[in-house]
Amino acid sequence: MLNTLSHGAATDLPPLVIVHGLFGSARNWGVIAKRLSDVRQVIAVDQRNHGDSPWTQTHGYEDMAADLAEVIEANGGRADVLGHSMGGKAAMMLALSRPELVNRLIVADIAPVTYNHTQTQNIEAMRAVDLSRVERRSDAAQQLEAVLPDAGLRAFFLQSLDIKERRWKLNLDLLASEMPKILAFPDPGSALFDGPTLFLSGADSDYVQRGHRDRIRALFPQARFAKIPGTGHWLHAEKPREFEAAVRTYLAATG
Repeated sequence: MLNTLSHGAATDLPPLVIVHGLFGSARNWGVIAKRLSDVRQVIAVDQRNHGDSPWTQTHGYEDMAADLAEVIEANGGRADVLGHSMGGKAAMMLALSRPELVNRLIVADIAPVTYNHTQTQNIEAMRAVDLSRVERRSDAAQQLEAVLPDAGLRAFFLQSLDIKERRWKLNLDLLASEMPKILAFPDPGSALFDGPTLFLSGADSDYVQRGHRDRIRALFPQARFAKIPGTGHWLHAEKPREFEAAVRTYLAATG
């Protein structure tokens, strides 16, 4: 089963399961998870091939949805689910394939469509780090700087570096080979999820476009849409207080 980090105690409310995006981990969501756990249990997962969860031979959304189903079944059998980016696609696939497990769905800055951009360049940047020369995180940061100018991305990726073991907690080879699956979204056939659903996006992001809304509503008839001003794809990291407030308000309003 996936590695999980649990915050707060079980209550009469269903737990909130948080699903990170590509190259992320449960730890990335620690502050938001802890704050939202004041009224319910919050369970953040490490997805397969990330963090402290098992490395596998596949990384499709059907696989990730089955992983999430196992976590929810082990924690009461029904949950509210929040997923960002790749995690949002995994959460959508879970809701479509196992709707009885999902009470409410929040999808952060992603749509159920195929994207053209790739993340392979970031995998190559991490692969380029000579881990035999890494004694401290700053050593890896210095090496990354030569191939990755974005300081924010460098800091994000370095959260998945195990300094003691001199290894990435990311199955980089598998993620590279499965990148076409990660960028795509499976055809769910006639499935739909008719539970409450929020698509929460960054106002400066182009991941969820108006042209995606017909497809979204076909799969999620109760979909609502909201945007957080002044933020892009990493809306939960750029505007954590506003993101938390939006999630909290939606869960309270639809409870």
